[in-house]
Amino acid sequence: MKIALLGYGKMGKAIEKIAISQGHDIILKTDDSSPFSLDGVDVAIDFSLPDIAVSHITMCFNQGVPIVSGTTGWLDQYDAIVSLCKEKEGSFLYASNFSIGVNIFFEINKKLAQYMAPHHSYDVHMEEIHHTQKLDAPSGTAITLAEGIIEAGNYTQWKEIDFSKQEVEKNIVPIASKREGTVPGTHIVTYKNEVDTLQIYHEAHSRQGFAQGALVAALWLVGKKGVFSMADVLNIS
Repeated sequence: MKIALLGYGKMGKAIEKIAISQGHDIILKTDDSSPFSLDGVDVAIDFSLPDIAVSHITMCFNQGVPIVSGTTGWLDQYDAIVSLCKEKEGSFLYASNFSIGVNIFFEINKKLAQYMAPHHSYDVHMEEIHHTQKLDAPSGTAITLAEGIIEAGNYTQWKEIDFSKQEVEKNIVPIASKREGTVPGTHIVTYKNEVDTLQIYHEAHSRQGFAQGALVAALWLVGKKGVFSMADVLNIS
């Protein structure tokens, strides 16, 4: 498979290493939004920056190349990108996290939220911890988890808060974001009342799982048309 890496930071380099080890070719690497040709490219993988991800995705649609995006921080334009994908009959897959473990964690989180919904004495809160170079907060993974909780019906929105300084509002899923050292990613969802505490937890040990999952998604996307997610790739939803 011939792959374009749109964004050649730590994730791009990790994907490149795995792809080459599996016999794939990286025929384009770029770090900016300047126009580029995708001639000969079978699929593109975008791990760039929020302010250029939409440009990358649009260029792929315009050149008929399937694109997988793991860039977060641009989702205020997600609906417009979905509409453009359909208009151009493109192939698009976005995930806030490509780790197989995290995507199973997403499904467990949704199911737990459904189980907890009738029990109004419990309050929910979330904590996410990432390395100090991560630009967006809360993480895309934390937002996806919060949206899964909101779907269960007891909450209407999420909000990033500092638990030491702010009171938690009703109907809000509060998210505390921490940036520490080189932490790849930790997410903790907690339900608590005066009787007990129930908690689910995921900790990434390296970027390897993210990179491998992104490559699996990219290979899966080739030959398909439409808008997809990791739940489609893993057939877990």
